[in-house]
Formats: sequence, C-alpha cells, structure tokens
Amino acid sequence: MSDTGTDSDSHTGTGSGTETQAASAGSDGNTSYGHKPFKRSRSHFADRITADGRDGWPVDAGRYRLVVSRACPWAGRALVSRRLLGLEDALSLAVTDPIQDDRSWRFTLDPDDRDPVLGIRYLSEAYDARERDYPGGVSVPAIVDVPSGKLVTNDYQQITLDLATEWTALHRPGAPDLYPEPLRAEIDEVMDGIYRDINNGVYKAGFASTQEDYADACTALFARLDQVSARLAGRRYLVGDTITEADIRLFTTLVRFDAVYHGHFKCNRNKLTEDPVLWAYVRDLYRTPGFGDTVDFDHIKRHYYQVHTGINPTGIVPLGPDLSGWTTPHHREQLGGRPFGDGTPPGPVRDDERVTPIDQV
Repeated sequence: MSDTGTDSDSHTGTGSGTETQAASAGSDGNTSYGHKPFKRSRSHFADRITADGRDGWPVDAGRYRLVVSRACPWAGRALVSRRLLGLEDALSLAVTDPIQDDRSWRFTLDPDDRDPVLGIRYLSEAYDARERDYPGGVSVPAIVDVPSGKLVTNDYQQITLDLATEWTALHRPGAPDLYPEPLRAEIDEVMDGIYRDINNGVYKAGFASTQEDYADACTALFARLDQVSARLAGRRYLVGDTITEADIRLFTTLVRFDAVYHGHFKCNRNKLTEDPVLWAYVRDLYRTPGFGDTVDFDHIKRHYYQVHTGINPTGIVPLGPDLSGWTTPHHREQLGGRPFGDGTPPGPVRDDERVTPIDQV
C-alpha cells in the first residue's frame, strides 16, 4: 500500500505504520516504490482519545469517526478491534476508495464523492484542518473529530490499544479483553518481533531498492514466520488461551500474504497455504466473528496492484489466488482455547458495513 510508514520497532511508539501517500510526492509518489530505500515515516499526530481526556480528546460516543481503507493491514487492526469490542455505534466508520490519486485517500465510494458525515472529499482535508502543510503523508487508520472536522490521531500503534483499554465504558456487553493486564509484557514482546519482521518486514522486502536489502528483509520475515509457526503448533493463540491484540496484528498481515505479499512483494519462499500451522491459524481467525467479516480481498488486491505502479507498472490485477480454501475446516479448536475468554462473539455485521463476499471476488 502506499506506505512510507515508520521505522519505530516499539508497538507503543509514535511511528505510524499506516498506509501513507506522501503529500509532497504528487502524482509521482506511487511510481517511487521500489526505487528508493524503504523507511517507515513517523506518525505526526499522536494525540490519544482517553477516558479522562488528558490530551483534550475525551472518549465520547458519536463524537469521532474512524477512517480506514479496507486494503490497509494497519487500518484492518482498527476494524477488527472495533467489531470485537462492539464500538460500531460509538465510533462511526468511513471507508475510503482503495485506489488513491495524487491527493491520497478519497471518499469516492460515497454519494457525491464525499464522506456523508465529515462532508469532505479527501482525508487530507481533515489533516489540513488540524495542521496546514504539515511535512508528512495522509495515512489510515485516522480518527477525526466530527464537530471540528479535525484529525485527532493517525497513531495506528496506539489506536487499537486505546480502543481496548480507554473505551471500556462504551464496550458491548461480553466484549473480550484484548490487552489483559497480566499478559501485557508477553503480548508486547511477541508483537515487537511480529511488527519488526512480519508486519513491517513484508514492506521492507517489497519496497527494497537493492538485492541486499531485499534478501535481508525476506530472510528475517521467514525466520520470524517459522518462529511464530513453531509457537502456534501447540497453542491456539499467540498469548494465553484467548484472542489478544497480538493475534489481531498478526492476522492482518497473514490474511494478505498469498493475495499480495507472496507475488507483489516477492515474499515467495513459500505461500502461507504451504505452512500447515499458519494456514490453519489464520483460517481459524478468519472464520471467527470480527475477523473475516472485515476483510475485503477485492479492495486489497486492487489497491496493491494498481497503486504501486513503481512495482507493478501495468496495473494488472491477478485473478488468483483461489480463495475457496478460506472456508475449509481448520481443526484448531482441538487445541482448546476460548476465543473471547469470558465474553461472547460480536453480533452480526451492520448492513452498511458488509464486505464483498469471498465467492464474488
């Protein structure tokens, strides 16, 4: 994705690992990928929305709007968290077109090419309302203050943690604890390696401008995938016996792996489907309410292959891979575990948030 992202390796850092289109890049921004060293840019807007409002942004039902691209793995985390926690009514959702133009993320999926709540055509307008001509990119996920139209935060690393820990008063009954305090040190450690070598690693490989950089990134990526596969061979989830933030962060990369990273980003030592553990693990999560029902493979494929013209100059979108395997039995329930802990699954997806069915991609 049009991702210049951050070089921060800490999951709590201010670096934004978001889908970014450099505001100064103009119409040549997409062609630069694969032709310059990859470095993830720093998130410029790291305010937090908290229960006590200490940054000036208190948790308040209906006040904020979450802006995402369904193509983006970083925004995908916020989509999953919002569903699992039942925040749909408290935090409204805006979905951008997966295809960007020279002004980056745009609301061309909505009537009159405007977001119906914010009234803007481009996400950059909310950035400009907060700070005019700031030296950075326009990224998702982003949370916008509806009354003022100003961007609040694009700190994707912190957004999901705050949804889990600061928005608790607005969680649905039965919402899972995605960041349980007794396990946070272990979750943080696991997420750190996943971020560095997997979440960020696929981009380091895909946007590498030298053979050496590519080889280093690809080697580290598959070494970490092998490590994670070994960890998951005898346990259903990454930390503890329930779904946590760590699983969400791994899922959003794995679900895109064969569709885009394997071919488009040259992460092709093997496909995800060729690792029996990881393939079963990601299918288990995909079929868990709150995960697969946020994934739009059509948006994912069209964005990567049509936007990254520096890597794929023809803009041709491949027909594959075959997606029918996502609904096959995974048998991971035999490992035990309780997906939602003492909680319950989220309810049905809202009609206006349904994604393209897998058999129609």
